[in-house]
Amino acid sequence: MVFENKKYLKIIISVIFVALLIGISRSQKTFLGTSLNPAVKVAQKTIDYINSNILKGQTAILESVRPVSGVYEFKLKIDNQEYTSYVTRDGKILFISGIEITPSTKEISTSNNTKVKQTCETLTKADTPLLEAFVVAKCPFGLQMERILSEIVKSIPEAAQYIKVEYMGSIVNGKAQSMHDSAPGGEEAMENMRQVCLREEQPNTFWNYVNCHIQKGEVNSCLTQAKVDVNKLNSCLTDPNKGLAYIKKDFENQDKYGVTGSPTLILNSKTVSEFDFGGRTAEAVKTVLCCGFKNQPSFCSQKLTTDQAATGFSTSYKSGSSSSGSCN
Repeated sequence: MVFENKKYLKIIISVIFVALLIGISRSQKTFLGTSLNPAVKVAQKTIDYINSNILKGQTAILESVRPVSGVYEFKLKIDNQEYTSYVTRDGKILFISGIEITPSTKEISTSNNTKVKQTCETLTKADTPLLEAFVVAKCPFGLQMERILSEIVKSIPEAAQYIKVEYMGSIVNGKAQSMHDSAPGGEEAMENMRQVCLREEQPNTFWNYVNCHIQKGEVNSCLTQAKVDVNKLNSCLTDPNKGLAYIKKDFENQDKYGVTGSPTLILNSKTVSEFDFGGRTAEAVKTVLCCGFKNQPSFCSQKLTTDQAATGFSTSYKSGSSSSGSCN
């Protein structure tokens, strides 16, 4: 790994020994008010420390984080320039760079530390593949992925059995909490659970509801339009042995896969990037799914739109520009 920006290096070096002595953990801020994931908490506290004690006149923004070889690797942006750094899992020691001696199993690196693009041949195959899409309901990029998956299901209904939308968050004081909520049981967490309840107990209504909800964020009218049994839904939402139990399994999968960003795609239990197959488009994500089959079904030959999907709530599928963002 090389230092991409000498200014960043000089700034960090000037205080790195102080950081080693007093620890990054002195920062008391939390990530979006949640305890979504230990890696996210530590990385955000590190970003807070950098902003409070190192950077002058600039602001670092956390882009992503993942566990790597006993530490957390996190990506941050300063003035639209991205950097990769590392922090110990207790949040006490910051490493502004690292040299990878043994390539990780998550991605293959070349000698100049560039990622090798995933291909259909390199993806894990299964007789009955499963494409898991982790999102949160108020994330503009999570909505973008739901829009893409909804388009695939509308165009190829038989593909639905191989796709599962799952939701990110945590259980706090016996309630679900999501990344954009300031407290457990917030609006986003409730929408996540609403969709989970439909997925688990009224699957025939799930995609119709999602397709409606991603347009304007409406709930009641979309429940009516999707012909949801509201009494059954309310029972699921209020019974901790139903809704809360269902979404807890999603959170367990989130932690198992090390998911930290919405959206994240997992194909046959392995992380996969839609951008290696064309980006945030219905055709690209359909291709990812089809690459998970040992023997591809006939629907894989059906071509879908290559337009980039819109982010956020939108009545239109198509976006005016390409977007590769995520909510972390």
